Amino acid sequence: MPHPKFCQVCATPLEWIALMEDGGPKERLRCPNCGHTHWNNPTPVLAAIVEYRGQVLLARNAAWPGKMFALITGFMEAAETPEEGIAREVKEETNLDVSATKIVGAYDFQRMNQVIIAYHVVADGEVKLSPELVDYRLYDLPDLKCWPAGTGYALADWLRTRGHEPVFFTAAENEERRRGLNLPPEPPIGKGA
Repeated sequence: MPHPKFCQVCATPLEWIALMEDGGPKERLRCPNCGHTHWNNPTPVLAAIVEYRGQVLLARNAAWPGKMFALITGFMEAAETPEEGIAREVKEETNLDVSATKIVGAYDFQRMNQVIIAYHVVADGEVKLSPELVDYRLYDLPDLKCWPAGTGYALADWLRTRGHEPVFFTAAENEERRRGLNLPPEPPIGKGA
């Protein structure tokens, strides 16, 4: 995640400045004018292992390659509990109503400076994807494969609670699954550059 360039308080350009903190000297982005510190705290993200009519629903974001499906995720909002937030995210992204929620665990996702709070939810209703999502698939537990990153570890932990030893994508399989993820979207057909 890119760091801010200017102070949020006075708009002075930030600098890497070392100061004494509780644990000793620490270099952080700080304002040389007003002393404000940019703490760069991780962002809480909610993730749902959605159990839908006895299967697990994985979805594909519109910005992802065709082989990449994952848990329903979203940012926690102010003035909501994590449980309220995950029920809201599931409703917004799939139109499903959550009837049961149980925490699976918290997982670091340092590449995005996030902490993922993962839940298993039981949901029902008629699946209608938000514009953010373009496809979904339903999986029986033995058919699920885990990816080697934040929400994939959550899925693995949950599978163990269900008596299934998780199977992870191999490095080559995961690379193929993610192929094209970091490429810019293709221009619409007929709209050449």
